[in-house]
Amino acid sequence: MIIGIDASRAARALRTGTERYSLEIIRHLLALPAAPCHQWRLYVDTLPAPGLFTALPEATDTIDLRVLPGRRLWTHRQLAAEVTRHPPDVLFVPAHVLPFVLPRRRLPPSVVTVHDLGYHAFPETHTWQQRLLIEMGTRWSVYAAQRVIAVSQTTADDLQRHYRTPAARIRVVYEATTAPMHIDAEQVDAVRTRYGLTRPYALFIGTIQPRKNVARLLQAYTWLYHNTPVAFDLVFAGASGWLSESLYEQAAALGLAQHVRFLGYVPDDDLPPLLKGARFFSFPSLFEGFGLPVLEAQSYGVPVLTSNNSSLPEVAGDAALLVDPTDVDAIANAMLRLSQDEVLRQQLIEAGYANVRRFSWEKAAQETLAVLVEAAEAAKKSSP
Repeated sequence: MIIGIDASRAARALRTGTERYSLEIIRHLLALPAAPCHQWRLYVDTLPAPGLFTALPEATDTIDLRVLPGRRLWTHRQLAAEVTRHPPDVLFVPAHVLPFVLPRRRLPPSVVTVHDLGYHAFPETHTWQQRLLIEMGTRWSVYAAQRVIAVSQTTADDLQRHYRTPAARIRVVYEATTAPMHIDAEQVDAVRTRYGLTRPYALFIGTIQPRKNVARLLQAYTWLYHNTPVAFDLVFAGASGWLSESLYEQAAALGLAQHVRFLGYVPDDDLPPLLKGARFFSFPSLFEGFGLPVLEAQSYGVPVLTSNNSSLPEVAGDAALLVDPTDVDAIANAMLRLSQDEVLRQQLIEAGYANVRRFSWEKAAQETLAVLVEAAEAAKKSSP
């Protein structure tokens, strides 16, 4: 088959969760033993770095990199024009929305990955403009796609509840984490020095925005600081998002500048040693479609605190301390336990290593390719 993939998000210089998923799934699709049986068209808006998608020189014979310059409404203008003029046998959009094309039959058989529907659960964590755009894009995508990939059963259930997407068109394909790098003490010390981290620390990774529950995490740490001897700092690694300024102001008003640190966006090379050096990972997000940072922390032997809602229990398994993310006292008590209870810490570390083995990018790529083949074949059967 000719398999077209929107690789534009994967080629971004600064990648957050969906962009990282896009890059990893593309890399692992191209590395499958069955990959040379297909032709791969990768659509990007700018020329990516050499070797970004594959390190296999022999794979380049089956890869057609199509650079479609443009910025504004790139998906619905440049990409839409390309896939309707030169349609692949199937189009895969792993990290955004399907091109808007009328009538729908002009769009090639398509597969889209839906990462979460958190804007339904917590609409107040998005601007109304963001909600409108996400709602329109998601509604169109799940309507037009031959198959929809959900990254968790939670997301699959949400698709059926909010959009009445037939279960027969949904396939659950879990994300994964890359194999952990070997990180030695010198690398950890180097990163700690680079970011000025002189004390043990609890780590949060994610965009600084309301949906990540940063305000309650700050409140929980503040309560601990004023009521118990706190032997660790609270470190946030992530780019600024919507309403981040108010969160920074809240942190400054607490008078804990020496102990609450916002590092901003942390490059990919620094994340593993930053994780490895953490006392524990604190991720009480209000809603996640998958929650990849949980697996990343577990893969580096870091105890995890996370939420008991959305997909997080599904992903974390029995290898994390689960809390109600709306309960500040529960978050504070869990942080205190993970900072002091060494038996609990070791139990979660060992359980985390076992939990991570349930997921792999190779398995995700195999299952995704099967969905792409299935979508193309289903379209052929349904065509007049």
